[in-house]
Amino acid sequence: MVDQARPVVLLLARIAVGVIFLVHGYQKFATMGIAGTTKFFESAGIPLAGVAAPAVAALEVVGGLALILGVALPVAGTLLALDMLGAIVFVHGANGLAGDGGYEFVLALAAASLAVGFTGGGALALDGALTRRRRTAAVSV
Repeated sequence: MVDQARPVVLLLARIAVGVIFLVHGYQKFATMGIAGTTKFFESAGIPLAGVAAPAVAALEVVGGLALILGVALPVAGTLLALDMLGAIVFVHGANGLAGDGGYEFVLALAAASLAVGFTGGGALALDGALTRRRRTAAVSV
């Protein structure tokens, strides 16, 4: 029973974490705008805020999509976890673990990114489908 549920559970985890990153990245482009995000990054003391703001926004959108689709998971999971580590160091860390502005949510996202990234996408991931397709093509040659 556990083996049968595994692909669905992995899919649900990938979608949940991926959507959160996708929305947060989109907000940096659309809601705050890159100029607003850059200004916030500058106030938080993030180095090279003018470069970091669009890079982080793009990483969160593309990384979120990668998690949802189940493609390049170790790379996406690692980069998103590093993104959250930066958020802890520069924004949330001084506020403590829990409470207003704390880093518990950011830490959970970092851990989830790594877990999803290194567990593999399962049978319902694009990477899995591509791997199966390559194996089938290699066997038929």
